[in-house]
Amino acid sequence: MSSLESKLNDPDLCRSLLERIKDELEGELRFMEVCGTHTVSIFQSGVRSLLPKGIIHLSGPGCPVCVTHEREVATFLELAERKDVIIATFGDLMRVPGPNKRHLKAAQADGARIKIVYSPYDAVKLAQEHPDDKVVFLGVGFETTAPTIAATIKIAREQGINNFLVLAFHKLVPPVMKVLVQDPDLKVDAFMLPGHVCMVAGLEPYRFLADEYAIPSIVTGFEPVDILQSILGFVRMRNRGEAKVINGYARAVADKGNLRAQEIMNEVFEPCDALWRGIGTIADSGLKIRKEYRAFDAMDALNLTMPDVPPLAGCRCGDVLRGKIRPDECPLFRKVCTPANPVGPCMVSTEGSCAAYYKYQI
Repeated sequence: MSSLESKLNDPDLCRSLLERIKDELEGELRFMEVCGTHTVSIFQSGVRSLLPKGIIHLSGPGCPVCVTHEREVATFLELAERKDVIIATFGDLMRVPGPNKRHLKAAQADGARIKIVYSPYDAVKLAQEHPDDKVVFLGVGFETTAPTIAATIKIAREQGINNFLVLAFHKLVPPVMKVLVQDPDLKVDAFMLPGHVCMVAGLEPYRFLADEYAIPSIVTGFEPVDILQSILGFVRMRNRGEAKVINGYARAVADKGNLRAQEIMNEVFEPCDALWRGIGTIADSGLKIRKEYRAFDAMDALNLTMPDVPPLAGCRCGDVLRGKIRPDECPLFRKVCTPANPVGPCMVSTEGSCAAYYKYQI
């Protein structure tokens, strides 16, 4: 462990921060994180169990696998049935349930050609190895992964690899946060902003939280000290009647983000309406491939449409993702829905709040 990592995990410093939070907290404070890595870190480190009762932790829609819509999964499954298609995907999508709880892992067992890759460029190499097939990379994720996929599309065009396609279902975090803050049934006093997403996007897309809604918001890292410092920051801003968007992760995040990554992403993609599981359609919250790169758009090249499918029966992932209920308030949790037999994606993903609740026995 490096010197910096040691400091960010220092037990004495954590205890000191916890004492300050307890001493300075006035009333109840409800904060929401919108990053799956924060979800896991808060549970794994034990921070959640140490927080005073007045600090209420909510998990939001920060897990890209969890917010992948049922209709999008149904599109994956229809694509898997095509004999001339090889699907390339990250492994975390393999067991995300779609219609009738069917998933890509089951399709693979039935003979569909589905390959797990570790980078989008692996899918390009797969396309080179199979020139008579269409290789379709499943583009799911937030601003964190979109620039890499955009760069891969550019490389494929430069190299003339015409059998490489991307099914672009990327989503943008700020629009869904605006939907959350406009929900009259959801009370959030502060937001813990996603560190990885902000590395690309910077802080500017989140200014509206303070300027329009007076909600304190801090982008932070993933170690215990990072998390506790941000919670203390929430407490102090509220006590002073302040609402700011603060960069508490300056060692990794520039206020303006990664300008080169933004440039590549915006060259290849443009905003579009997108579906979010349990939430519905949110305007300009997704990314689609621009017409200049349409030859690599699987939706267009393969004439795909998203099937109209019903939500998973009994699954409350949508309410969990919106902070309406805790995972253990879902009647299926731990009884019917487990990591071995997941009903919804929040139990499938390693970054899902249901999986975190289950694993850490909350």
